[in-house]
Amino acid sequence: MDKNFWYLKNCDLFERLSQDQIAQVERNSSVRQFGRGNLVYLPTESSDSVFLLLSGRIKLYHITGEGKQALLALIEPGELFGELAILGGGEREEYAEAMLKSTILRIPGPVIQELMQQHATVSLGVTKLMGLRRQRVEQRLKSLLFRSNRDRLTHLLLDLAEKYGRFTPEGVLIDIKLSHQELASIIGSTRETVTVLLGELQDERCIDIQKRHITLRKAQFLANSIDFKLTPALQSKPDQSGEYLLRGAEA
Repeated sequence: MDKNFWYLKNCDLFERLSQDQIAQVERNSSVRQFGRGNLVYLPTESSDSVFLLLSGRIKLYHITGEGKQALLALIEPGELFGELAILGGGEREEYAEAMLKSTILRIPGPVIQELMQQHATVSLGVTKLMGLRRQRVEQRLKSLLFRSNRDRLTHLLLDLAEKYGRFTPEGVLIDIKLSHQELASIIGSTRETVTVLLGELQDERCIDIQKRHITLRKAQFLANSIDFKLTPALQSKPDQSGEYLLRGAEA
């Protein structure tokens, strides 16, 4: 097996493939490098391939009528994107842009379609991926329609904590750097509004911001304020000072 394709066997989606099936994907796929800010694809391009992110980070977004970015998803290593090709092609509907220097495996649509026909776990995995991604987009749209800017930002911070959170003595550190503009793009607001709201949350000691890294100091309090159900890993309890620390994060 080509050493450049070891990640196929380590990817959850492909881990149960046979050696022959892995070899088939290798023969028909190609690896590309993208610098930060480079576009992987544009809307209206033909969706003839799916992509597996090997390293870096990709953002998927639309451009609104006002010329602003509306962020749809952040793609991390090991995740598949551009899955419209699985449904038979058509034109892309969003932008895919590298947020960091990224390495991507391009897999032709027919190859992934054949794997789905041959292997039930691949078919189930792809279907689940598409369903979860659609569900998250729908939840975000509902949030944009019915919540205030502060509630949308709070929901986003808790959502990011579930995906990127890391326990510290102070709370949960969201281990991803996003600019105020990027946060605003996700919640459909403006950079200026996000800056004000983050300042308010910091003044209230709900969060702490250091070098663009955000730590949630009162995770449970924030969740209660917007009726957000924390996952068991993020459930918290107050310490003696009244601050909220994540379970397992006490000093």
